[in-house]
Amino acid sequence: MKRNTWQRAAVRDALDRRDDFVSAQDLHAALRDSGSSIGLATVYRALADLSAEGEADTLQSPDGESRYRACATTRHHHHLICRSCGRAVEIEADEIEDWAASTAAAHGFIRPQHVVDVFGTCHTCAAADLEPASPEPATVAASRR
Repeated sequence: MKRNTWQRAAVRDALDRRDDFVSAQDLHAALRDSGSSIGLATVYRALADLSAEGEADTLQSPDGESRYRACATTRHHHHLICRSCGRAVEIEADEIEDWAASTAAAHGFIRPQHVVDVFGTCHTCAAADLEPASPEPATVAASRR
C-alpha cells in the first residue's frame, strides 16, 4: 500500500464528493478550481494507485478515456451507469458470478476475472425525458398577443 500523501488524500476526497465516473483531467480541473496546486501527473498516479488498491473503480468511456469513481466497497461488484448524467450505482450480481465461473470451467479455465458494467438511463433522467418540454419564451409571448 502506498503512503497517504496530501495529494492522494485530495484525489480521494475529490472522488468521494462525486457519484459519477470522472476523467483524470476533469478531476484535476476541479481540484485546481478549488485552489489545489496538485499536478495532472500526480492525479493520474493517485488514481492508478487508488484503482489498483480497490479504492476506486475504473471504466473506459466510449471514446477510450479512463474514468474513475470512488468505491463504496472493496468487494468485487458491478455498476449500473446512467448514459445521460453519469450517475453510477454499485450492485452485486451473483448470477453473473455463477455464469462467469461455469463458463470458464466449461472451457477449462480457472480463476476467472471479469468486468461487467450495465449502462442505461436512471429514473431521474428518464422522468425528465418524459416531461413535456416547456414552450420557448417567444412562443409563449406570441400566444398571448
